[in-house]
Amino acid sequence: MEILREPFMQGFIRLTDDAFRKGWHERNGGNYSYRIKPEEAEAVRAAFSCGRDWQDIGVEVKNLAGEYFLVTGSGKYMRNVILDPPANICIVEVDETGTKFRIVWGLTEGGRPTSELPTHLMNHSIKKELTGGRHRVILHAHTTNVIALTFVLPLKDEVFTRELWEMATECPVVFPEGVGVVPWMVPGGRDIALATAELMKKYNVAIWAHHGIFCSGADFDETFGLMDTVEKSAEILVKVLSMGGKCQSITAQNFRDLAADFHVTLPERFLYE
Repeated sequence: MEILREPFMQGFIRLTDDAFRKGWHERNGGNYSYRIKPEEAEAVRAAFSCGRDWQDIGVEVKNLAGEYFLVTGSGKYMRNVILDPPANICIVEVDETGTKFRIVWGLTEGGRPTSELPTHLMNHSIKKELTGGRHRVILHAHTTNVIALTFVLPLKDEVFTRELWEMATECPVVFPEGVGVVPWMVPGGRDIALATAELMKKYNVAIWAHHGIFCSGADFDETFGLMDTVEKSAEILVKVLSMGGKCQSITAQNFRDLAADFHVTLPERFLYE
């Protein structure tokens, strides 16, 4: 299919395979979406079929009206995307009211877009507004070490941000705004979509307690790199805790010095002693 040769499609497929090989997507775990650029949608419009019914999103995303999204399918295995993209992913169109969607390409063997579609679209809506349209990718995965930490650390933004920052010097440069934490909630519904969306107003990373992580970014490399950095930092912290805990670490003043040299702003509420 010509559509599969498009750079945005190739980038999407590559990320699914990279993330699976990281161990973040067991079975059908995790999901992923990309807000397609208008010129990209126009280039593949001939492949669209508009015969499928409109369905309720469950949330209202008016600023996404008329937009197209490439998303993974519900119950589909991330490891199979690279083998048979049309059977495992799809392109959905949001209607003019921002309350309904329909599949216009993909899921050739049946199925629905990811069950987390309401959360994805709410996050896309917020990030489109806050970044002037720059952010286009939302990735949700079951990152092992981040999940493990949600069982032993207080479920507070300040605690997770500071602990992750201390594990690798690049972290406050990669995610200077910090990370947010959502307490355990039933996935796939309106409540967790709203809770995650509130955090996405402040952060590009939202950790779901005992479940996984949501990341937002401008493109595939930035979003994958962000999640990879957070998970590697979490892995280091798990190892440090298993060895008896920290004997020394990066101080609040160290972080201030780092911020000055790298021209980033670090919120003072994370720089406690």
